[in-house]
Amino acid sequence: MKGTLLVKNVKHLVTCDADDRLLEGVNVLIKNGVIAEVGSNEQTADDVIDASNMVMYPGLINTHHHLYQTFSRNLPQVQRMELFPWLKTLYEIWKHVDENVVYYSSLTGLGELLKTGCTTCLDHHYVFPKHAGTGLLDAQFSAAEALGIRFHATRGSMDLSVKDGGLPPDSVVQTVDEILKDSEAAVKKFHDGSPYSMRQVALAPCSPFSVTGELLKESAKLARKLGVRLHTHLAETKDEEQFTLSHFGMRPLAYMESLGWVGPDVWYAHGIHFNEDELELLARTQTGVAHCPISNMKLSSGIASIPEMLNLDVPVGLAVDGSASNDGSNLLEEMRVGYLLHRLNDSRKAPSGYDMLKIATKGSARVLGRENLGEISAGMAADFFLVNLNRIDMIGAQFDPMSILSTVGLKGSVDYTVVNGNIVVKEGRLVRMDEENLVRKANEAVADYLNN
Repeated sequence: MKGTLLVKNVKHLVTCDADDRLLEGVNVLIKNGVIAEVGSNEQTADDVIDASNMVMYPGLINTHHHLYQTFSRNLPQVQRMELFPWLKTLYEIWKHVDENVVYYSSLTGLGELLKTGCTTCLDHHYVFPKHAGTGLLDAQFSAAEALGIRFHATRGSMDLSVKDGGLPPDSVVQTVDEILKDSEAAVKKFHDGSPYSMRQVALAPCSPFSVTGELLKESAKLARKLGVRLHTHLAETKDEEQFTLSHFGMRPLAYMESLGWVGPDVWYAHGIHFNEDELELLARTQTGVAHCPISNMKLSSGIASIPEMLNLDVPVGLAVDGSASNDGSNLLEEMRVGYLLHRLNDSRKAPSGYDMLKIATKGSARVLGRENLGEISAGMAADFFLVNLNRIDMIGAQFDPMSILSTVGLKGSVDYTVVNGNIVVKEGRLVRMDEENLVRKANEAVADYLNN
């Protein structure tokens, strides 16, 4: 479907480039999935979008998700729990995950992300029940391809079950050898390391309390041998801190550092409970953090030290986390909640509304190692979204388009989302998917899954 696309007469173009340029009344020409020219005089193309009343933003990039959890959101029995009991309760549902659940939950979560301006999603899938077969990542990539979103999968893993002192049930853990073999196979099958690739793979043992040190160490070796990135949960709760102190005599970050898990190819989800020395270590080693403000709030986990991280130049991206600890897949909402949370907690030190947009675009691209994503300029991937300002909720709020998504927020879908130069959301609707049919089939899959 690649060809030429012209976005003409853009009212406000928020570039998120190194100079933080805001351009007015410009044309943007896309050729073969790449931004060819900003400020183009071209008037024709295979497809044309008239953006006379619109703001154009770089596509948002989600650095941590659990798409399978979309089918276990808003469950009343876990709404007042914190992380450890929440996990133990939900594992009894998640152990029934299969390819059908993964496919339709991925379509659901990725569809919501596309409709709210996200163009790249990283998913951390770590539940591989023994009955589910070997096609769970295949199902995810199939869903992503059907929708047209740029997708990063992780081959997650767990090898520490309840009987070994971990949290997950025996039926969803695997041996280190099984995990490493399948991890290498997943990278060889799906990973494309080229600059504008639509699919990549990272290795992602789940957390210090659900995997062994052997798995962490061997996964790091394998990832570096294969040239892919490393991801896990870290410093999310005080319970985790107590776990590593009691089991290993070290705080979580020191434990991970001892196993080779720091560096510019590593990023952690959450990163709430780091002290000053640990933040400096993250900065020195360029180890990244996926910030998940809504999930952190729902599970009463705490508030990450984002102003300090940004000041130290720690790589920070934005993320929705799993839909069972967020109950949605909406990075626009994450931006606004994050902005307000840090205003409350940090006052003048908090990121501005535009800073939050930069975290969700350039910051997230940096965390994922994607140099060609996260801004609108010539040579970058043609991933962006458009918002028409002629709507009731934007009246009187149009005078700072660089901050508006975080300060005012956007209620509902964006008008257009473009990924790899292809229009995948048009007038707020998915282009490649019959939404009514998706809703019907996904609801059927949810009912079958939860009735197990």
